[in-house]
Amino acid sequence: MPQLTAITTIEAKLELLTGLRIGAGDAEMHIGGVDNTVIKHPITQSPYIPGSSLKGKMRSLLEWRSGAVQEGPLDKKSHDRASGAVQAEVKRILKLFGTGGGEFKDDKAFAAEIGPSRLAFWDCALSPEWEKRVRDNNQLLTEVKSENRINRISGVAEHPRQTERVPSGASFDFRLSIKRLEGDGDDLLDTVLQGLKLIEHDSLGGSGSRGYGKVRFTGLKIDGQDQQARFDQVQAFPKA
Repeated sequence: MPQLTAITTIEAKLELLTGLRIGAGDAEMHIGGVDNTVIKHPITQSPYIPGSSLKGKMRSLLEWRSGAVQEGPLDKKSHDRASGAVQAEVKRILKLFGTGGGEFKDDKAFAAEIGPSRLAFWDCALSPEWEKRVRDNNQLLTEVKSENRINRISGVAEHPRQTERVPSGASFDFRLSIKRLEGDGDDLLDTVLQGLKLIEHDSLGGSGSRGYGKVRFTGLKIDGQDQQARFDQVQAFPKA
């Protein structure tokens, strides 16, 4: 197996341009309460963005961009079916996000080439300065948005529900790390930056088609060095 030679860290502020909803998965009903709550820290009750949400969204968008998307995550079969630029992109995705256990048991050479997953996402807590400002002003960290369904025939609003969101303007501390193994090139870092740009173009959390979850990354640093200008120039869809 190749040697681990470095670990690159990307940090940024993740700012909400619209309200964000990542559900808490409530197991019980609350009469007269909010129907759909957001996930919160169990002790502080502050909302946060799970690293799994960011990882899943980035991987999904990169897989769609590759042109090899399928019902499940890309795998070795996806790689073997592809060719040319598509195959190269599938390989980068497998290196970054990993594969299922035992998938390469009959191809040790390919397993060694792919190696362990390179990416590690952190949960994103609210930026302390933003949270302090909101609490000091006796404001709430979330908002409740009323929604309903419109009867297409009568035009009457039906089935009202209340959805909790983190409001537009909130700021979270974003962080991920990328393991660099012997033989890895800069193309993996480039793919990660493109993945972050894809998230900006799309959305995080639920109800993205209704305007929820639009975000941007600001103050981006790579290994502590300001790289926001570099990120601003990233093209989510590289020219052919």
